[in-house]
Amino acid sequence: MPGFADSFWSSDYAAGLGVLFGKLQQGVMENRQILTIARLRAEAEETYGQRLSDIAPSADRVVGGFSRDDGATVRKAYDGMRAEMQDAARSHQRIAQNIRDLVVNPFSLWCDAHEGRVQNSQDELQSRIKAHDRQADAVRKLRSNYFNKCRLVEDLEEENKLGFQTPETSPKPNQPTIPEIKVQPLREEGDLDEEKYYEIGDDVYQPEQLKKILSHMLSTIKMGETKVPILGTYLNTSAGSDIVEYLQRSMGISSVSYAERIGQDLIVNGFLRLIGNVGSTFANSSRMFYQWRPQAFKFAGLPEKKLNRTFSIPIAGSDGASDSPVVGTVSEYLANWNVLGNRDPNETPSMRLQREAREADDKYKAGVRKLDDLRCELEEAICLHLKFLERCELDRLKAVKTVILDFSGSIGNVIPSLQSTVDRMVLFQETVQPAGDLRYLLENYRTGSFAPRVVVYENYYNRVDEQTFGVDLEARARADKKRVPVIVTTILTYLDHHYPDLEGDEARRGVWLVDVPLAQIHKLRAKLNDGKVNSPDVFDDFDVPTVAALLKLYLLELPDSLVSAHVYEIIRTIYTTPTADGSEASRVAVLQQTLSQLRLTNIATLDACMNHFTRLIDLTSADEEYVASLSASLAPCILRPRTETSLTLEEKHASRLVRDLFTHKDPIFSELKRMSTLSHSVSVGGSRPRAVSTDESNRKALMEERNRALVEKATASRSRATSPAPGPRGHRRDRSSGGGPDTRFPIQTSPTTDRHRGSLGGIESRLKRSSLDVPGFDGAAVADGTNGALQGKDADGDGSDKRDSGSRIGTKFIGGKRVPGSPPPESPPSRGVTLEDKPMDD
Repeated sequence: MPGFADSFWSSDYAAGLGVLFGKLQQGVMENRQILTIARLRAEAEETYGQRLSDIAPSADRVVGGFSRDDGATVRKAYDGMRAEMQDAARSHQRIAQNIRDLVVNPFSLWCDAHEGRVQNSQDELQSRIKAHDRQADAVRKLRSNYFNKCRLVEDLEEENKLGFQTPETSPKPNQPTIPEIKVQPLREEGDLDEEKYYEIGDDVYQPEQLKKILSHMLSTIKMGETKVPILGTYLNTSAGSDIVEYLQRSMGISSVSYAERIGQDLIVNGFLRLIGNVGSTFANSSRMFYQWRPQAFKFAGLPEKKLNRTFSIPIAGSDGASDSPVVGTVSEYLANWNVLGNRDPNETPSMRLQREAREADDKYKAGVRKLDDLRCELEEAICLHLKFLERCELDRLKAVKTVILDFSGSIGNVIPSLQSTVDRMVLFQETVQPAGDLRYLLENYRTGSFAPRVVVYENYYNRVDEQTFGVDLEARARADKKRVPVIVTTILTYLDHHYPDLEGDEARRGVWLVDVPLAQIHKLRAKLNDGKVNSPDVFDDFDVPTVAALLKLYLLELPDSLVSAHVYEIIRTIYTTPTADGSEASRVAVLQQTLSQLRLTNIATLDACMNHFTRLIDLTSADEEYVASLSASLAPCILRPRTETSLTLEEKHASRLVRDLFTHKDPIFSELKRMSTLSHSVSVGGSRPRAVSTDESNRKALMEERNRALVEKATASRSRATSPAPGPRGHRRDRSSGGGPDTRFPIQTSPTTDRHRGSLGGIESRLKRSSLDVPGFDGAAVADGTNGALQGKDADGDGSDKRDSGSRIGTKFIGGKRVPGSPPPESPPSRGVTLEDKPMDD
């Protein structure tokens, strides 16, 4: 059963910790209940002893009794009863004092300290979770802002492409012309007096007639100043209702609608303009104000009214700002305002948007890095506090057990007559099992195993060059131009080189089971999270278990497990429903079909990992107990459900899958390789095979079709005879048929022959790499199909042998002892397929 550090996790961190602290607070209340019992028992014993001590004085106050007969036997019996009651009173008082000294006082101090420890841990973790959540919200806002800026840049680029076309893309002269609507250009202010006729309402006026009308209107209609918020004060303004009233009174217009038409024509001809509102509509309203424009006064031959204060907006190219019709503090407010919002006045809109997108991108990256640091610190703090709280809870249970023993002893040591009661109390404390109670708490209240939720930086253009952990496996592999991400091959290669440096097979096996502090793993993770794993030298400052733990953390932080969560239910069905014949061969066939649904990158990475672990198991002669422990440790890294529930926590399907991958690695992955080769040859000349869709709308039909195919395949395999093995001079095939060199499965698979079991302790010290077979750092390492010895290509690619398997190649075990075998033949026949982690074509 895992401990607190791997039992109370949740996607938001707070839910799992809430369950744990709820149980810990329940323990605090249990402590108080025990204290209450002890305190009240002490008070009862004290009261009982006091009442017993009051009996003798009360009896002595009776006059004329036993005090007269000194030698009578009744007097002696009376004195004996009186003395026993006094002794009983003193005994009960001693019991009360013992309970206070041995139980109440020390346990109350311990309970207060325990409650303080729990509360301090809860407060600190809550503060860290709040800081993490605040930063997560800030990152979401920064991401939205960054994406919006990028969309604006794209929109502007599209507009520029459409607006500034080259002559080749412009319409040809011989093409039919598109009819267009010609709009007469607006009149300039200085051209109004050159018009011969003006159409106002239903009448047409000559300039002299319109001059008299405007002169009378400007002299008669009420004018004033109108203040508009932010913009300032407008001069020479009249309300729409005042203008309509003048038209009805002086020009004999009867209808309001016709008067509004005349006002609208005055706006169209440039004599009026609407202020404080959007548009240029004239209406009979006392709340809509219209300003008489300077050309109206000029046309009528009247001076324009102006104020002495001239706080106006300066106009470029003008001699002064006094001609502006807007006055007030708005000019002061906008005096130093950059109208275009540019830091550089010569910056174009395109340059400005690109600069803002870059700035938003930098802020988003910085926010993601800060959030990732906070998440790592939060997870480290949670791990430390969970381990600390587990010790606190175990100490509390042990303290309760001790308190019950002290409580019974404080009574039994004083009054022997209560021995039976004391014996039962001792039996009660013996039934207390702290480890069992802690296991009960974990079994019934654990919320989830450790599964970090990484918030990765999402580039608008889908680049992943600057990050490693938390990125989708296929995206990372594409960025590395490999089928297996470089981080995986680098770690496995480093471990392969350093296994011989460890003392003994037990130390080599224990590399994957060591409980490495999360802070140490995060420290190494920070050095490799920039997307540039150029050399394994970065591991030199860390021990081997930390490097192994980093690989497990990398797999845990993937958005989806190595064996995708969309096949979790199928894996569950495989292990809960027996096959038709109940044999392992049938289960392996179903596993092959299920794993073939994974993406090629997932299959390649899984094969590289399984190849490493199976050879470690074989070469260190690991027993079944170690294999079970390793399977349980790697299970959450290989297969995780999409959503973890109380049911999935108790399921062992992932561990059983890892055990099957260990046991049946060769048949499973050789079949997967054949399937991938066939699918690749079918898709030659076409597009790259797409990943399995996660759309489950037709899942039932697909499941039925898959089951039918499996039944037909199993029937065909049982009815097909076993093909004879090829002779020593038979046809040798180095590569799978059916495709060119590009159809090779881009990872290493294990050899087809049986692996020799042995110890790594006999490897010569000059060998820097054991025979654990993984793709090399440069992607050139291959596995020899005969003896599993690791061979490599030199830097020039000439295929010269770089390493020798030493005495390991011919090692045999007879009677439990290692004896040297015959040396290998000079040119052993190659069986199986030689595979490389070659760069991807796409």
